[in-house]
Amino acid sequence: METIKKTAHRAGLYLAALGKWSFLAALIGGLCGVIGTAFHVSVDVVTEFRLTHPWVLWALPVLGLAIVGLYKLLRVEGKGTNHVLLSVQNGEPLPLALTPAIFLSTVLTHLGGGSVGREGAALQMGGSLGYTAGKWLRLSEEERRVAVLMGMAAFFTALFGTPLAATIFAIGVVSLGVFCHAALLPCLLAALAAMGVSGLLGVAPTRFQVAAPALDAIMLLRVAGLAALCALVSMLFCFGVHQAEHLLGKGVKNPWLRVVLGGGALIALTLLMGNMDYNGAGMGVIAAAIEQGRAAPWAFALKIIFTALSLGAGFKGGEVVPSFFVGATFGCVAGPLLGIPAGFAAAVGLAAVFCGATNSPVASLLLAVEMFGGDGLIYYALACALSNLLSGYAGLYSAQRVRYDKLRMRRIDAHTNGYAEK
Repeated sequence: METIKKTAHRAGLYLAALGKWSFLAALIGGLCGVIGTAFHVSVDVVTEFRLTHPWVLWALPVLGLAIVGLYKLLRVEGKGTNHVLLSVQNGEPLPLALTPAIFLSTVLTHLGGGSVGREGAALQMGGSLGYTAGKWLRLSEEERRVAVLMGMAAFFTALFGTPLAATIFAIGVVSLGVFCHAALLPCLLAALAAMGVSGLLGVAPTRFQVAAPALDAIMLLRVAGLAALCALVSMLFCFGVHQAEHLLGKGVKNPWLRVVLGGGALIALTLLMGNMDYNGAGMGVIAAAIEQGRAAPWAFALKIIFTALSLGAGFKGGEVVPSFFVGATFGCVAGPLLGIPAGFAAAVGLAAVFCGATNSPVASLLLAVEMFGGDGLIYYALACALSNLLSGYAGLYSAQRVRYDKLRMRRIDAHTNGYAEK
């Protein structure tokens, strides 16, 4: 009888937990799906406006001033993706005001032609909404941390339609080498809820048509060579972004002046290029590289420069879609030199650079499968594994914790960009 009571008690605990997380997933996922759809549509609308009205580029410095003023008005200066990671790591509070701040400032940045993506806003808005929901429902600190992860996974999915990659990325990006399995089901449920809502509201998942070559040893070696090069490119990308933020922040301490000067520099670079390929997210260039096998040899380097300058000057957005751009265009150009079809090499490059920049090999593999299909699974897996190893401890997010050494089974505790192998 005692055994039956214990079993029934344990079953009740599991059912209660399942009900709680299901309810929270529906709440957070639904909210992120609605706001994510509004954000997705807003960015698309202003991007189309910029492409059809090129003169709006000249308004970039003024839009930058509006962004600085908005962050000061809402009192969220200095808050970004790193603070979302810290909220999961140590329970640091996330203000709800971060959601309208990053929403509006990212839209303004895309309107003017700043070289940013969307996922930075997704992680920040999702984390803020998840934290707020957990606070309102009076969850424990540990449960609020899971709620933050749920928001991150849900908002990422609302924008890209990749629930598996978003789930693993949200959980794994916080601490390298440690994976919180207790958050797996809650995050997946929230991601699926957000995908369902955004789909109903008309947001199509991000998908590309990619033909993967047949599996053979020679092609594996070629992909391995491309992955090694992509690891170096990812390190260059992270270095460029961080150095621009450091040098511009140190050289021009006044944020108002910094964003004006940065906006002016972006205008000059755009005019020098003679096109707007490197402004905004650049999804058209990514699609051309993957589906048409077409990219300029210098595109990846210019995108690094544009993105580093945009973020360093104080414009808002994410780094992940620019990393997609950098990886896809570099792979498209470098792949054929190694004997890899250009379109497939672009897909491999996208996954490998994203992996090296975020230190997320499993999430990068799942992202490749969800975006490109599973035909090239082994190639994507090899590319992500090698890029993760060879990119060392560089990363876009300095708040990432390195819990385990990448070279051997040894526990460490350091931040990315701050750990040197000894």
